[in-house]
Amino acid sequence: MNRMAPQQPPVIDMTPDGRFREPLRTPGTRVPVSFKLLIGAVVVAVLAGTAALAALALWVVSMLLPVMIIAGGVAYAAFKYRQWRHRSGTSARGVRRP
Repeated sequence: MNRMAPQQPPVIDMTPDGRFREPLRTPGTRVPVSFKLLIGAVVVAVLAGTAALAALALWVVSMLLPVMIIAGGVAYAAFKYRQWRHRSGTSARGVRRP
């Protein structure tokens, strides 16, 4: 049994102006299934990583939002208190201004 059986060379079908009628197809130019699976796994991993980062960002925002709301309320109250003190004519040391 001969393992190196002679193969027929590919037939090149060309037009008179020198262009190919269809692209030359050689054996082995197809993408292997394992490579397609690898690309699919990489795409799924990237999407999962993106979803994990988005979930982490959402969690951080949800933890910081109440703190930011309370800090904003305190800052607003301090601002209004300073306006009230300024309008009433007393300084911070309790001495009336002329």
